[in-house]
Amino acid sequence: MQIPVFTVDAFTNRPFSGNPAAVCLLENYLDEDLHKKIAAEMNLSETAFIRKLHPGDDFTKSSCFGLRWFTPTNEVPLCGHATLASAAVLFHIQKNTNSVLTFVTLSGELKARLVEDHIVLDLPLYLTYPQVSQIFIHYRLSRKAAVGDLTVQDLRYSPDTKKLLVRLSDAYERWSVLEELQVNAQLFLSAEKTGKVKGLILTLKGKSSGKHKGHDFYSRYFAPWNGILEDPVTGSAHAVLSSYWSEQLGKKEMLALQCSRRGGELKIALREDGRVDIAGQMAVVLRGNLTI
Repeated sequence: MQIPVFTVDAFTNRPFSGNPAAVCLLENYLDEDLHKKIAAEMNLSETAFIRKLHPGDDFTKSSCFGLRWFTPTNEVPLCGHATLASAAVLFHIQKNTNSVLTFVTLSGELKARLVEDHIVLDLPLYLTYPQVSQIFIHYRLSRKAAVGDLTVQDLRYSPDTKKLLVRLSDAYERWSVLEELQVNAQLFLSAEKTGKVKGLILTLKGKSSGKHKGHDFYSRYFAPWNGILEDPVTGSAHAVLSSYWSEQLGKKEMLALQCSRRGGELKIALREDGRVDIAGQMAVVLRGNLTI
């Protein structure tokens, strides 16, 4: 069996930056175990599987598809960058004729649309809470393995996503404080075994001057519990960050930078219906076929 596969760098307009995702187009039913084996073989933070929902569906003409995401170790309920990559394959490679695509996922229906040179994703918006019970987890995770001696200004927890958000102090004037931070994500696995945390977000308020002026906030994201020591640019983390920074900054539209080694930029717009639009660019870097 031949399965068309693509590698797309998401949230960037340049190859070899942003966040790479593999995208597989499934014409037929795929054995459950093969999803995991293919994701492990691709060995990227996410491999997306687009499947036809009905026998008569067509990747060029249909507007609704099934979509699943797998890390090298397990399936996840939401992945923004692999959804953007999936939409890019359908819009730009399959030349899908629809203006809006709908994906049926574990997180409900997600929509993607083309707006000039960006793909806009309609994603859930996840709230964060200053839960006292998470303070202990914070010190076990961020103090020892993540932020070291840096000052933490705020701590929030997203129960819907099991993501812990750690905001560094506004006193740090340089975004590079976050970029240059040496994080030992492998230690998170021994520090947190309760299952209450599946991802750690480190974030810093944007600055009005310097190399990356104009960004409202910066972030980095770590998910070793899902086999990802550091995810370069993370749409699902920004579904959490968007609600937090909108509250903090009093803004509905924001520009974000995830300052990992590869780096990527996200345009954010909170919607009146309680969801969030996250937009990014992309670059297709590989086309081929898996032989199974």
